[in-house]
Amino acid sequence: MNTKELSHKQQLILNFIGDFLHRRGYAPAIREIVQGCRLSSTSLVEYHLNILEREGYLRRDVEISRSIRLLGGKRLRHKEMIIVPVVGIISAGTPIPVPSADTWSNVALENLELPQDMVSGKERVYALRVKGDSMVDALIDDGDVVLMQQVSDANNGEMVAIWLKSEREATLKKVYWEQDMVRLQPCNTQMKPIYVHPSNVEIQGKVIGVIRQLS
Repeated sequence: MNTKELSHKQQLILNFIGDFLHRRGYAPAIREIVQGCRLSSTSLVEYHLNILEREGYLRRDVEISRSIRLLGGKRLRHKEMIIVPVVGIISAGTPIPVPSADTWSNVALENLELPQDMVSGKERVYALRVKGDSMVDALIDDGDVVLMQQVSDANNGEMVAIWLKSEREATLKKVYWEQDMVRLQPCNTQMKPIYVHPSNVEIQGKVIGVIRQLS
């Protein structure tokens, strides 16, 4: 184990992973390693990760996103990890159609391995990839991943995944209950709120965390 002398790129990748884990508490995605190390492709990163894993520098599960764990001298303080399913895409802009109101409770598109303290002990947690930029002032941008707790109601000002029954569309907005209407408020000064009747609204979950993509 750890007998092979590392190349410059392998050491660069290993250092980036260690720094990322230290700062974020969870592992980087492959594309974040590409960007952070200024490498040419995801296939090149995969090639070096396979070598690093074979030589005992790290361990990962290729079926689970962000599952890289460093071994040996690069081992960090142990954290309890959980698997969070990414179950779909949610619009942070104009609502987009999704197959059904059960989209984010059935089949996972992928899985994330994250520190348990990121969900603060909450149950029924899932993740959605964000499409659009209506929530940029809340530091949620296109391509980010939001961690959601599955709930059926929400308080004024909470950021939620809303299912619009008649339109069969979903959107990510802050919710406000106003007399006989519900205001779905974007966090982008260039966009206007959406007003809908309460009977047309179904709360699917509220945001409890964000995993931001590297710019």
